[in-house]
Amino acid sequence: MSIPISSWPADPEARANRLADALPPERLSLLRMAADESTARALPLYLVGGCVRDLLLGRPVTDFDLVVEGDAVALARGLVAKHGGKVTAHPRFGTAQWFLPESLASPDFRLSTLDLISARSESYAHPGALPKVKFGSLTDDLRRRDFTVNALALRLDGGHFGDLRDDLGGLDDLRRGIVRILHPRSFVDDPTRIFRAVRYEQRLGFRIDEETLSLLPEALPLIDKLSAERVRHELDLILEEENAAGMLKRLAGLKALAAVHPALAWNQSIRKRFESGRAVSSAERQNFGWMLWLMHLPRASLEQIEKRLHFHAGLRDDVFAASALYADLDSLAGKKPSQCVALLDEFPLAAVRAVHLAAPRGEARRNLQDYVETWRRVKPKATGHTLKKLGLEPGPVYQSILLKLKNAWLDGEVKTEAEERALLAKLIKV
Repeated sequence: MSIPISSWPADPEARANRLADALPPERLSLLRMAADESTARALPLYLVGGCVRDLLLGRPVTDFDLVVEGDAVALARGLVAKHGGKVTAHPRFGTAQWFLPESLASPDFRLSTLDLISARSESYAHPGALPKVKFGSLTDDLRRRDFTVNALALRLDGGHFGDLRDDLGGLDDLRRGIVRILHPRSFVDDPTRIFRAVRYEQRLGFRIDEETLSLLPEALPLIDKLSAERVRHELDLILEEENAAGMLKRLAGLKALAAVHPALAWNQSIRKRFESGRAVSSAERQNFGWMLWLMHLPRASLEQIEKRLHFHAGLRDDVFAASALYADLDSLAGKKPSQCVALLDEFPLAAVRAVHLAAPRGEARRNLQDYVETWRRVKPKATGHTLKKLGLEPGPVYQSILLKLKNAWLDGEVKTEAEERALLAKLIKV
C-alpha cells in the first residue's frame, strides 16, 4: 500500500505557504505569535504529533501539540505579557495553557486556549502505570510517542520555520500506510496504545505493521490493570469516530474487547444495529454509540460492564434504559398512542431515539417513530389557568383532567378545539 504524500518543501517560503494553506488564518496567526516569542527567548519550538501527520496527509488539522525545548511555562507567560489573556501553569510537569484574550479567541474554530509543553522523556515503573516524566530534548520527546507516524515534528522558531524533523522513520511509514510502535515494550508500557493503534489504522485506512501486531498479544492481559477511566476514554474516542464499527470489529478480532470485559462482543447483528443508528449528530455520536452497542445485553451484564468502565450518571441511565426498552419492544405493538406515550415517557428521550433507530421494521418501530416525531409533543389546548377560570379548585384533579384531554387528542377522540371544549365540559360535570 502506498499513500500519496507530497514531499515537504525545502524552500522556507514554500513551507510557510503549505502551512498557510493547511491552517485557518486564526490558527496560523497563533503559531506565528508563539514562534516569535520562542525566537525572542531562543527556545526551539515545534509542532509535534498528529497535527504534523495530518498536515502531511492533507487531512484537516484540528489540534496543536506545541513542544518547547526549554521552559514552556516561561514561554506561555511571555505570550500573556505581550498579547493578553491568562495562563494556567504546572511547572512540575512543564506544561502551560494559554487562555486566549477575546481578541484572539476564535469561536468558529473552537479555539480558546493554546497548550505548550516542555520536551520530556517518560519511563514506566511497571506495565500499565502512568509515566514518570523528566525534562529532556526533542529527541527524548519524539521517542516517548506512541507510533512513528505521530513522532514527526515541524520547527517553528526563527529561520527554522517549517523544518521537518523525522528521527524515527515516520514519513516513510506514512507513505507505506503503516502504524508502527517505536520499541518492543510499547504496548506493555501502555496497553491503551492497542486501542489507539486500531483507531489510527481504521481512521487513516492504514494497516498495523506485522511486527507491531506480533507484540500485541503479550499486552492483552495488562488491559485488566488499566483504570476504568483510561479504558473508557479510549472507547469513548473510538465511538466518536465515523468508522467506529470498523474499529470495534478490529478490536474484537484482536481480542482486545474481551480483555476489557467478556460481554463486550462484536458480531454481524450488533454491527447492523450499530450502523442503522449512526446517522446522528457528531455531538451525539459517542452516547448513541454506547447505547446501540450494548442495548441487547441484559441488566446483569450491563452492571458488570459499568463496574469495569464507570459510566457517568447520564450515560449509565441512557444505556440501562435503552436495554430495558429494547428487550420490551413487543409491548409497544397493539397499543393506543396514549398507552405508548404513557410507557415511553418513563424513558430518557435519548434511549427512545436509539431504540427507534435500531428496532426492526414493524408496528413497534412505527410507534417509536411517532412518539419521537409527534406524540411526545401533543398537549391539550386547555391549561391549569383554563381550569381555574372555570371555577375548579387547584389540586390533583387538574392533572387528571389535562391528561384525559391529552390522551383524547393522541387517540383521535378529539380533533378540534371545539371538541376538546365539549369533552372538558363533560369531565368537569363528572
